[in-house]
Amino acid sequence: IPPELRAQRTLRESRIPAIKNYILNNPDDYTFSSLTASVDGIMRFTPSPSLGENGKLGRLYINMDSRLLINDGQHRRKAIEEALKERPELGHEMISVVFFQDDGLKRSQQMFSDLNKNAVKPTKSLNILYDHRDEFSKFIVSLTQDIEIFDGRTEMEKTSISNRSTNAFTLNGIADASLRLIGIRKGRTPTEEEKKLIKEFWEAVTKNIAQWQLLINDKISSSEIRKNFVHTNTNLLNAMGIAGNIIVKEKPDTWNDSLKNLKKVDWSRSSPDWEGRLIINGQMQKHAVGIELAANTILKKCGIELSEDRQKIEDKL
Repeated sequence: IPPELRAQRTLRESRIPAIKNYILNNPDDYTFSSLTASVDGIMRFTPSPSLGENGKLGRLYINMDSRLLINDGQHRRKAIEEALKERPELGHEMISVVFFQDDGLKRSQQMFSDLNKNAVKPTKSLNILYDHRDEFSKFIVSLTQDIEIFDGRTEMEKTSISNRSTNAFTLNGIADASLRLIGIRKGRTPTEEEKKLIKEFWEAVTKNIAQWQLLINDKISSSEIRKNFVHTNTNLLNAMGIAGNIIVKEKPDTWNDSLKNLKKVDWSRSSPDWEGRLIINGQMQKHAVGIELAANTILKKCGIELSEDRQKIEDKL
């Protein structure tokens, strides 16, 4: 059916497994908002006898020959159906539904637009901060308190930092870089060994970046660092994670020594080392190739020879 004749987006099957697993893995404390549906048929509401004719609480009768259209929540509904196939005992669970009288396609399309156009997804940082189920998220939040340079200098809610902020890093930037360091995607719980590596890595990086030491000793402000240097930017942190992953694999016993070379790196935004990589015409860029190219710069500064694959990335410059 073409979109102009539909009142809903097409169902994306790829979204269903994650929602289904969320239900199955958290049967006692999952949280869903109400489904919203339009009823193309006869509905009758009967107030509870104790509340009189104008009572707002009662029973809704719906002709079951009616056509029900889900305006909001079709993926939740499908995930519930799939979860019940695996765990039939969940059949006693309930979810609230808001019913509207179906006044035609145009009205249903408008409802879909109204329900979705003003929705604002929470930032990646806030998702990490509030996700108490995910072990990696909990670890990263605690990491910002354990690593001296991050403690009190991390933006925990937003993915960008305002000019006047006293923060130097973002929570999502630290999280993404740490995932790259240990070479996993969010969703897998890191091992204790991986957690130990993440912590030791950022401690070593902190010791070997002069401006981070100045920041710790209050000899430079966060705003000055953000304005004049690249090393607190999320893209550079990601590049640091990529480079760190390679350095640790190549030198598992002496990677700490390799990171001492970070002292020799010119981290200023005006350095030609970052032009065409993280920075183009003086403006910080956000693209995957630029991050990989910045990782190459860090690797070379740390005395690591580029692999054939990484040289191909370098050739794109």
